[in-house]
Amino acid sequence: MTAAAVEADTFTHKYVRALDRRVHRLGIAASYGIPEAGVRKAFDLGVQYVFWNPFARAVTKVLKSLAPGQREKLVIATGPTLGFTGGSVRARAEKALKLLKTDYLDVFQLFWLGKTSAWTAATERELVHLKESGKVRVLGVSIHDRVRAGQMALDSPLDLFMIRYNAAHPGAERDIFPHLAKRQPAVVAYTATDWRKLLKRPSGWKGNVPTAGDCYRFCLSNAHVDVVLTGPKTTAQFDDNLAALEKGPLSAAELEELRALGKVVHG
Repeated sequence: MTAAAVEADTFTHKYVRALDRRVHRLGIAASYGIPEAGVRKAFDLGVQYVFWNPFARAVTKVLKSLAPGQREKLVIATGPTLGFTGGSVRARAEKALKLLKTDYLDVFQLFWLGKTSAWTAATERELVHLKESGKVRVLGVSIHDRVRAGQMALDSPLDLFMIRYNAAHPGAERDIFPHLAKRQPAVVAYTATDWRKLLKRPSGWKGNVPTAGDCYRFCLSNAHVDVVLTGPKTTAQFDDNLAALEKGPLSAAELEELRALGKVVHG
């Protein structure tokens, strides 16, 4: 356990056991257009978690330019576009290490498990080998199958689960979160706005319509969520989302209203 573990958790910062560090709870999904200046600003303001792929040119440029001291402050998460074989898993990890000119990847994960990747003896073996060799520090998956995720949270070598969680899709509260206590894997939430559906007024809805920041606050108001990803297109959007977190958790009334909206949006 690092010294950061003894610092008190706040709404915006949390010690995450699986990462063995205290992190900012807002992470950046790199593929939605945020420019290089916005990425640098995010890192300067203390955002650490970045969900990266090599097609995100602005983020890639920034990551490749980092000094060693800067690199160590970040949590870089990536994985294979297609992860059906041990060879594809290994090749993607080696390519990412080379492209970013780094000795290790903080998080390496299979994407959309069951759809664009598979949990087999070969892929599991390769993931474990990457971790044991020091090339990867944390093993994860992104997954929509909540029941399966709950089972894997109980018994697997996985350290992190990237899951869909928002007011329209709160099922993780039933299927995943109750199974985290045994091994305490990290939880990274994405699609906080349900692909912006929660930001539009449904027909007949008389209540408030949340901002994107409100949706991030919804996710982080649940203590089981360690990091929520934001995918800003502009620096201004990032600024708004980061500022929203300073308001702290949603109130009971705000949570109730947003859950009610989520039911309408989900249909």
